[in-house]
Amino acid sequence: MALLELKGVSRHFGGVRAVDGLDLAVEAGQIFGLIGPNGSGKSTTVNLITGLFALTSGSIAFDGRDFGALPTHLRLGRGVARSFQNIRLFGQLTVWQNLWVAQNSPADHAKRGFLSRWLGGQGDVREEISQLLEFSGLAHKQDELAANLAFGEQRRLELARALATRPKLVLLDEPAAGMNNEEIGLLRDRILKMRAQGITVLLVEHVMELVMDVTDRIAVLNFGQKIAEGTPSEIQADAAVRKAYLGGETA
Repeated sequence: MALLELKGVSRHFGGVRAVDGLDLAVEAGQIFGLIGPNGSGKSTTVNLITGLFALTSGSIAFDGRDFGALPTHLRLGRGVARSFQNIRLFGQLTVWQNLWVAQNSPADHAKRGFLSRWLGGQGDVREEISQLLEFSGLAHKQDELAANLAFGEQRRLELARALATRPKLVLLDEPAAGMNNEEIGLLRDRILKMRAQGITVLLVEHVMELVMDVTDRIAVLNFGQKIAEGTPSEIQADAAVRKAYLGGETA
């Protein structure tokens, strides 16, 4: 059974069919790529999965349970986290505080759990944040305001903040945007580490070298519809994909 399954998912904005009858299945433990030209429906799909947009039609199931009508915070509670194309950090909080407020600790669900963390915090909470700081390479910046970080550091903090929610699935919406080659290489390593830790990844990205290097499977969208799905090598060889997205010609 797929961890994430979309069946006949559509989202229309007036007469514009941003996503149109999309079927998609992401298996647990996969790094699944979602690619396509600008305006093909990729970010709309992410917004439908996370609950920012309501479905026009179709269904979304996660971990075997339908959650197409759940509000965003309940989807997060079930294990779905994301990053954004446009960075959305708490700029006037420190790096450490950005991670602290994002944590989805079991203690928070117990009576007075959040108050206990606010007044001092348990050792395991602090240790988890330390591990995220190390993962993101931001341990030396933990007391810096997020607004004062360099662009690449903000990208890393946003990813770490998503991981602070203890997700089963992380949706990464163009995480390499604005990064240089060195930063993209480090991002690649972090995505692979996420899979090694048992986290499933849905990667929306325009940097094809990154997508082809890390993904197990890829779906291609064009005008809101899926035009191809397969392994990276199958997608690279697909004539329809080359025509629609990679700039090649059909046979």
